[in-house]
Amino acid sequence: MIRAYKFLMRPTGRQAQALGEMLRDHCSLYNGALQERRDAYRHVSKTSVRYGMQSAQLKDIRAFDPERQGRWSFSSQQATLHRLDKAMQAFFRRVKAGDTPGYPRFRGVNWFDTVEFPKDGDGCRWDSTPHDPVTRVRFQGVGHVRVNRHRAVAGRVKTVSVKREGRKWFVVLSAEQEQPEPLPATGSVVGIDLGIANFLADSNGGFVPNPRHGRKAAAKLAAAQQALSRFPRRKAKERTANHQRAVEKVARLHGTVRRQRLDHAHKTALGLVRAHDVIAHEGLRIRNMSKAPAPKPDPGRLGAFLSNGAAVKAGLNASISDAGWGVFLRILHAKAESAGREVIAVDPRNTSRTCPACGHMAKENRPTQEKFHCVACGHHAHADTVGALNVLRAGLVRRDANPA
Repeated sequence: MIRAYKFLMRPTGRQAQALGEMLRDHCSLYNGALQERRDAYRHVSKTSVRYGMQSAQLKDIRAFDPERQGRWSFSSQQATLHRLDKAMQAFFRRVKAGDTPGYPRFRGVNWFDTVEFPKDGDGCRWDSTPHDPVTRVRFQGVGHVRVNRHRAVAGRVKTVSVKREGRKWFVVLSAEQEQPEPLPATGSVVGIDLGIANFLADSNGGFVPNPRHGRKAAAKLAAAQQALSRFPRRKAKERTANHQRAVEKVARLHGTVRRQRLDHAHKTALGLVRAHDVIAHEGLRIRNMSKAPAPKPDPGRLGAFLSNGAAVKAGLNASISDAGWGVFLRILHAKAESAGREVIAVDPRNTSRTCPACGHMAKENRPTQEKFHCVACGHHAHADTVGALNVLRAGLVRRDANPA
C-alpha cells in the first residue's frame, strides 16, 4: 500500500528564496504549456497538443533559459506538464459527461504551491545526509534542506513533493509499504448519520458533537478580511509590508481552521475504526447538497425574481462546509482500509423518516429536526439515531448481497 508523510521543512533564508523561485518557474512552465494548448486549438487547424509533444520541447526550453528553467530537475518539469495534461483530460471528461466543464485556468505565482518529483533520487534525495542526526532532503538547485521529521518513514520512498503553505514549507513523501496487519476483530458493527447539530450520531445512541471550528473563528476571520479589504488589489511583489501582513494573517487563520478540522476528522475516524469491524454511512453527494438554489423569475414582473430561500440556504451551506463531511469520509475510508475494516456507503434517502420498529415511512414521522415519532406504531427516538439505525441495516443488507 501507499502511505503519505508530510514534514515541516526549515530552510535557510537563501534556500527559501530558491524554493520560491522554483515554484515561480514551474508556474511559468505550466502557464506557457496551457497557452500553447489554447493557441493550437484556436487555430483554424484545431490542432491538439499532447503531453508527449510538450515534454519533448523541454530540452530546448532548458537550453534557451538556463538561468531559470535550466536550474531545476527535468523530471519535476515533466511532472508539472503531466499535471496540466491531467487537468485537460478531466476537462474533456466533464464535457463528455455533460457536467460543468471548468476549463483549466492560468495560475498566479501565489496560487501555484506544489512541485512534485516523480522519483526519489532523480532531482531530489530524501534523507540526503544519513550519517547526520538531522534529517535533510536535497533538491536540485536548492541544496540540502533541514526537515523536522517527527516520525519514522516506513517503506521505500516513491515520490517527493515540495509544498508551500503561507510562509511555511513542507515536504510530502509517498512511501510504498507492505500491507499492515489488520486490527483484531471486535464483532461490532455500527451505522453513522452525519449532521449539523451533531457531527455524527451512531446506531448505538452515541453522539459526537460538532466542533464548528469555522463558526468559532468567524469573528477573527471577518476582522482580518475587513482589514485586508482596505488595501487595493496588488500583485504580490507590489504589496507594502502592512498589506503583506494582512494577507498572511487571513491565510494563517484559514490554515488554523483547516488543521483543526483535519485533527477532529482523524481522531473521530480512528475511534470508529478501532471499535467496529463494519461501518455503514450515508453516501452523501455533498457538492449537490451545498449548491445555491436556482433563481425564481417573477412571471408577473419582467426582470423581477421571487424569494427562493437563498439566504437561509447560504447559512446551511456554510454549516455543511464547516462540518467537513467530505474530508472525514475520505479519512475514514483510508484508515479502514489500512486496519482491515469494512466501510459501506448506502443510499441516504428516507433513512431518517423510516421507522426502525415497524418500517413505516412518512414525512410526518419526523415532526422536528431532532424528534422522531412514528405515526403508525408510536415509536419515538432521536431522529439522527433512527437514521443511523436505518443506515446500518441497509449497509448489512448490501454487504450480504455482495459478499467479498
